[in-house]
Amino acid sequence: MQDKLMLMIPGPTPVAESTLLALAKAPIGHRTPEFSAIFADAIAKLKWLHQTANDVLILAASGTGAMEAGIINFLSKGDRVLVGDNGKFGERWAEVCDAYGLQTERLRAEWGQPLDPEAFRVALEADTAKTIAAVIVTHSETSAGVLNDLETINRHVKKHGRALMMVDAVTSLGATNVPVDAWGLDVVASGSQKAYAIPPGLGFVAVSAKAWAAYQTANLPRYYLDLGKYRKDAAKDTTPFTPAINLIVALQASLTQMQQEGLANIFCPPPTATNATRAAMKALGLGLLADDAHASDAITAVVPPAGLEAEKIRKALQQKFDIAMAGGQDHLKGKVFRMGHLGFVSDRDVLTAIAALEATLQGLAWSFPSGAGSPRQSPT
Repeated sequence: MQDKLMLMIPGPTPVAESTLLALAKAPIGHRTPEFSAIFADAIAKLKWLHQTANDVLILAASGTGAMEAGIINFLSKGDRVLVGDNGKFGERWAEVCDAYGLQTERLRAEWGQPLDPEAFRVALEADTAKTIAAVIVTHSETSAGVLNDLETINRHVKKHGRALMMVDAVTSLGATNVPVDAWGLDVVASGSQKAYAIPPGLGFVAVSAKAWAAYQTANLPRYYLDLGKYRKDAAKDTTPFTPAINLIVALQASLTQMQQEGLANIFCPPPTATNATRAAMKALGLGLLADDAHASDAITAVVPPAGLEAEKIRKALQQKFDIAMAGGQDHLKGKVFRMGHLGFVSDRDVLTAIAALEATLQGLAWSFPSGAGSPRQSPT
């Protein structure tokens, strides 16, 4: 059926009708009182979602742009940084650090495995000269469906004293509890097309007072991504450059809906889409790349058994049911498929996707008990 595509990928995510209607409004001038009021309200709601009293800045950029801004505004050339690398995005942040001449040290884990907080503790405690300027961690590693233990890693960073805690929260902010102030996170980046449930185009960066102190001496090149400009103008409910006006209007609408739902319901819905998805995959005889103990709340990476090709499953699922799931990246391409369950996704959507996957597997002659993916067979 035309225009009936169902997105069950880790982004972009489905968008609510109320948000789409807000997005469809005629643009207004970004140097007007009307826009300033919308912008100020969106910022206040962003602080609520981030659970912070500090700055949360809005960029016309993707999550990658937000992370790059977070890295280049608070560090100097030659600074020593530890980067957690257990997937595509951990690799990306290390590459960004390399590009800007930082002394990049990668703490690696296999894709599908979580970062080891103990490795960070050992490296940080060994740094008696306090040469480590930052620790950069991807909270929810989208490429592998892994939720890293940010809280424990951050405790080790806090004991170090000097190092900034920089976080890629692109697929965790809004899907997983990330209490920025309670944990004392210094730089937290995210993007609009994930749990915010609006189209791509906005990046967000939360910044602590400790990070702003580092900004004063940081010397990496920056202009459009100079967060000092955004902070100065945000204090006046405006932006230094032309913003994505309609996306900010949509952001306000989506955040309003999230506030009505409440943080407790956002982070702890019973039963969780994550648990339902993972239980169904097991019941269908499919493997999971990440163990239950460190599974992402936003994305599940599924490993088909021998004889079933991930790309065939994805292709058949979309052709027959107009349901899109994501493929594997890099060395996992063709070996896994990834089902997203974040953004404007309901229990009904998850059940529909699982039922369609079950029918797809039957069409590919994969044998399992009929209805194995249903809630009765896959308790959450």
